[in-house]
Amino acid sequence: MGIDINTLKNLSKPVLSNAESSMIGRLTDLLGREINLWGKEMKDKKKESFYSELTILLSSGIDIRTALDIIVDEQKTEADRSIFQSIKSDIVGGLGMADAINKSGRFSAYEFYSLRIGEESGRLRDVMADLSVFFSKKIKQRRQLISALTYPTLIVVTALVAVIFMLNFIVPMFVDVFKRFNGEMPALTKNIIALSVFFKAYIGYILLGINLLIAFLYSVRKTESFRAKSSIILLKLPIFGKIIRKIYLTRFCQSMALLLGTKTPMLRSLGLVKRMIGFYSFEKAIDVMESDIMHGKLLHQSMQQFDLFDTRIISLVRVAEEVNQLEVIFSKLNNQYNEELEHQIGMLRSLLEPAMIIIVGGLVSVILISMYLPLFQLSSSIY
Repeated sequence: MGIDINTLKNLSKPVLSNAESSMIGRLTDLLGREINLWGKEMKDKKKESFYSELTILLSSGIDIRTALDIIVDEQKTEADRSIFQSIKSDIVGGLGMADAINKSGRFSAYEFYSLRIGEESGRLRDVMADLSVFFSKKIKQRRQLISALTYPTLIVVTALVAVIFMLNFIVPMFVDVFKRFNGEMPALTKNIIALSVFFKAYIGYILLGINLLIAFLYSVRKTESFRAKSSIILLKLPIFGKIIRKIYLTRFCQSMALLLGTKTPMLRSLGLVKRMIGFYSFEKAIDVMESDIMHGKLLHQSMQQFDLFDTRIISLVRVAEEVNQLEVIFSKLNNQYNEELEHQIGMLRSLLEPAMIIIVGGLVSVILISMYLPLFQLSSSIY
């Protein structure tokens, strides 16, 4: 076709740089974490770039070997270059794309089976494009949530530092002044002084306790009991619970649309989604749904048992099963839930920022007022 490889390299680089532009994507995704099946998996951002660029290059008429050569050359670290080089070598050696990424140990079962079915059905390029969209939306959701929480988190941390500083340094200075007078101090002032004395005496133990609690939570984070209890707590949180449920509901619909679109059987689709979704409540719900379907129930009948699925998805899945259009319905639901999720996260950010400012101002104001009240009383008694 007379395609210049160097030209395609230059054309493909802006796509990658745009996909990788945000530093927020490097933060840990507590809500978007994947189940690691075969070792240390590649980051979602690298996967999205890999599938996106490979789809673009193959659509341009380039053969798979040349496309992988371009991708290998663009890697900035030796570790990444080695991974993609091994994938290329395996494909050149006769393995399919699915088997090559499986052998690398850096991709999930979800991707392996999706690509395998894409190869068997002759829709490999479409599957890679769908995987690119899947990871792109997953990253976007994570960035939106982190963006919404970053500013309030900074405000809370600043508030805590300011309050601790005032209780440990500013309040004791006023206490020394108050000791020179025998007058009765207001109740608010007494309480703030008592809190200051407590902090100064036990601040070391408080910090140690916080560190021990963090270490304990980190050590038990993968146990079934902790995952079960934490998922229940998260879903019951005001405002945040609805957003968390919608994040995983969106991911469920997107995954089901991708797999059913490649004609993956229902049971296998549910099994793969369960491995990928990474949230205990959904995993257990899918366990029950798999069992129900094996015993003759329809999908919508099994979904009715769980509060995780709202009336809309159950009704539409019921209709989709009657007309055999499940992948279409899941795709449309995914788009709808994505739009709702973006709106809810935007509203959350709009509400949290002023709320945090008010809380911080209130905390500092209470401490300052409590310190100046005795001085106002003293000046009043003099005159």
